[in-house]
Amino acid sequence: MRFGWVGFHLEGIPALQGVIEAGVPIQAVFTLRPDVAATRSGAADYRSLCQRFGVPLHEIVHINDAASRELLKNLALDVVFVIGWSQILAPETLRTARVGMIGAHASLLPRNRGSAPINWALIRGEHTSGNSLIWLAESVDGGDLIDQTEFPITPYDTCASLYDRVAASNRDMILRVLPRLLAGERPGRPQPRHRGPILARRRPADGLIVWDQPACAVYNFVRALTKPYPGAFSWLDGRRWIVWQAALLPGDGPPPPAPGAAPGTVLGPLQSPLRDACGQVVACAHGAVALLEIAADDGEVLRGPRLSEQPWTGRQWTNG
Repeated sequence: MRFGWVGFHLEGIPALQGVIEAGVPIQAVFTLRPDVAATRSGAADYRSLCQRFGVPLHEIVHINDAASRELLKNLALDVVFVIGWSQILAPETLRTARVGMIGAHASLLPRNRGSAPINWALIRGEHTSGNSLIWLAESVDGGDLIDQTEFPITPYDTCASLYDRVAASNRDMILRVLPRLLAGERPGRPQPRHRGPILARRRPADGLIVWDQPACAVYNFVRALTKPYPGAFSWLDGRRWIVWQAALLPGDGPPPPAPGAAPGTVLGPLQSPLRDACGQVVACAHGAVALLEIAADDGEVLRGPRLSEQPWTGRQWTNG
């Protein structure tokens, strides 16, 4: 069996390393060219891993362009793992692998098909998610299921911590199926029918914080879009700030110091001997959040006492 690998995202690194360390020969790895990868959230360095294990690496712009497809054909691969890849493979590209191409989708398919399933799960306040290993098909996220892993979403998770679980489950599921692939099998079962909506693609501009919603929704939004993604953002006094870390405060309404404060109003500093617990409290439609780390477009970063000491009480976060 001749195996290939396609990936650029962090979620694929543990799986690729696990497969190589298991002694499975990978004929080639395809990843994004560095200038293209620099424009994608969560991009990882595949070059150093391939150099370490002596695996040929091809840096490409798009998996469906003529040069990439010709490379795949010439390699005469049986199975290609497409793990941590955002470009949809064209039918002609899928057919370059004799047995097929295997991908992973960070949800319990058929639920949450589409783009950014981990980010959407956090934004929606979901309590469970998972990962699905599938045979890639012409219908996006619609191929036969090979394996699935379920995991909880806790109030302390972010997109980064959940993608760590996705990465670990990619490795575990692929290592489980490898013996069957090496034996010439093509395991899989059709997905259950599901008529739910397909998740919409998210772009950096979609990170605008809407303060006129419950505090829990603002908190979920921030942790869904934090690093390695572009981040949730808002404006204060004409400056655009990315909110990297926030905390959810208890209560169903604005805190006592400013009853009835308009959503987006800075209620005052959050002070603590613990530097990471310092910040600024902001009113939402119901409840309030504490901003713990923010960064301006010019590179200024505020966290800890430096953030809590800002004279912002009574000022208003806006949408521009």
